[in-house]
Amino acid sequence: MKRLMVVYGTRPEAIKMAPVIDALDRSWMFRPTVTVTAQHRGLLDQVHALFGIRADHDLDILSPRQSLADITVRILDGLCPLLLRERPDAVLVQGDTTTAFAGALAAFYCRVPVVHLEAGLRTDDRYSPFPEEINRRLATQLASLHLAPTCHARENLLRDGVCPSSVVVTGNTVIDALRWAVGRRARFGDPALADLDDTARRVLLVTAHRRESWGSGMEAIACALADLARSEPGLLIVLPLHPNPVVRETILPHVERLENVRLTEPLAYGAFARLMDRSHLILTDSGGIQEEGPGLGKPVLVMRDTTERPEALRAGTSRLVGTDRERIVKEVRRLLHDRSAYAAMARAVNPYGDGRAADRAVRAVGHWLGLCERPPEFGGAGSAPEAAGVEHGLAAQRGPFDAAEGVMVHEQRDEVGVPYGGGDVDEFGRAGARQ
Repeated sequence: MKRLMVVYGTRPEAIKMAPVIDALDRSWMFRPTVTVTAQHRGLLDQVHALFGIRADHDLDILSPRQSLADITVRILDGLCPLLLRERPDAVLVQGDTTTAFAGALAAFYCRVPVVHLEAGLRTDDRYSPFPEEINRRLATQLASLHLAPTCHARENLLRDGVCPSSVVVTGNTVIDALRWAVGRRARFGDPALADLDDTARRVLLVTAHRRESWGSGMEAIACALADLARSEPGLLIVLPLHPNPVVRETILPHVERLENVRLTEPLAYGAFARLMDRSHLILTDSGGIQEEGPGLGKPVLVMRDTTERPEALRAGTSRLVGTDRERIVKEVRRLLHDRSAYAAMARAVNPYGDGRAADRAVRAVGHWLGLCERPPEFGGAGSAPEAAGVEHGLAAQRGPFDAAEGVMVHEQRDEVGVPYGGGDVDEFGRAGARQ
């Protein structure tokens, strides 16, 4: 068995790594080691609890008001000695966080090959999103195997000079995680949402946290939310607050006393997946939600000037609105009052995945290490499911887990050598704990 160290540190990374860790745990090809930096702490622990993940190593780097330089230095200081001691056959990093970049850099310093999951996203603006655009470009330079979520991402990598044979299009593992989480119908778990299932009011789900919006951009977002709350009294605005004090200190004064604004602490992923399903539309600056919203048939308005996820823009299920106060209000109100405009964006064509991305990713790594055949690649919108809501779309489909019960439903072995039948499994579909 090959030793693969999986390195991540934030909630979005954990969500997208969870299906891969599960597939690795069940595969005969690998012995995975989970190493977390804890760039996020509480948010990361929530995801671990939901998916039943136990970290083998925890660098626990989180500190108050940490800078990007602080994060990078502490990851390098913690990870390099660990890599030299463990000597894995490869390191797997995900996406474009500072953990992903620093993890890849640490592996390079220790001469350990890097596999980059969700490779190839680009905006071509190094400061938007900041610091993610440069993080992922640097990760590309450090990686030996590039697992691209879409054909567009592969094109970006080839344009950057990456060897075609080192790129595999897998689909995005967030769809694997979403399918499982939505089917669980988790409780919201926050008193502010206790009556959400008992009201017919339409819900606007909002998330905002990006560094490039700090200052005037975040102030404009807060003012836009206050404008919407006052002009649309029948609308229920739900805002899970990011823990960063810069975000909270900007947003709270504008909205905390408004009756139709529900403020919550960060929700566990299962609860947040259910909240996305309950919402009427989504206003966000998150990258991952741009992928998840279309899979649930929810129009997504993106509070950024650029996006590295143009597939949903092309499909018409998301739209860039920036951080301009008037434009945010105008676009939200248009979708609230123009039924045809709403219907056009709620088509729920998901170009990001089909629920089998983790299996493809594991087999791609196995092929790269000479253990199995190269997997058939994900083909984008043409091979992605067309979701028509949770019950009749995502939750009704079958992937590595039954979406309703979280147990394996396949028999024999799948294409990555994972046993799907004949053996005890836990509620997460895991055939056995990592040794």
